[in-house]
Amino acid sequence: MRVKLIALLFCLAMILGCGSKPPAENATSTENTDNSGTASNNPNAPKPPGLMDRLTSKTYTVPAGTIVSVRLGEALGSKISQSGQDFDATLAEPIVVETKEVIPAGADAHGTVVDAKSLGRFKGAARLQIALTSIGDHKVQTASVNRSAKGKGKRSAVMIGGGAGAGALIGALAGGGKGAAIGAAAGAGAGTAGTYFTGNKDVVLPAETVVSFKLLEPIQVKM
Repeated sequence: MRVKLIALLFCLAMILGCGSKPPAENATSTENTDNSGTASNNPNAPKPPGLMDRLTSKTYTVPAGTIVSVRLGEALGSKISQSGQDFDATLAEPIVVETKEVIPAGADAHGTVVDAKSLGRFKGAARLQIALTSIGDHKVQTASVNRSAKGKGKRSAVMIGGGAGAGALIGALAGGGKGAAIGAAAGAGAGTAGTYFTGNKDVVLPAETVVSFKLLEPIQVKM
């Protein structure tokens, strides 16, 4: 009887011992890693690619009123251009904010011909009015620049700001090896620009002419 009791206790001990298994040594802690094997709670774990860039990026604001200069990629004129026509240009000088070059020189720029009327179609004067629409990847709104020529030998340049500020215009002839300046830099708030050359009493802006516009709205540049 005593032997049977001992045997029964021995069997019970064996059953209890087999039912409890020690944790595997190579088990992966779910608190330290996720399914991709990337540490989630470890502060020293490397961050996913691109996250550091997002954390260190900064947004720069190019304020309204900034003068931006572009170099025309094609000739524009009161006789050769049409209202609504788009034109290409490149940024002539970099745009700098807080000593940081936010848009480099040479960046693509685009604009539109707001109005173009030759002397033969517009009584009293020929007129050319242009504005920028984009610089690089950024849509912009600028004061338009208006040039007009009235009669023989008369030249004028008027800047149109639409009540929100005047544009500025600087003309420089790069073609033909002449290097002739056609225009003058206009200071902030100026309402007129320098004189310019006309062809057959019509306004002509040759390719490579540098034209400056005043921003009417700020540009947000993230870097």
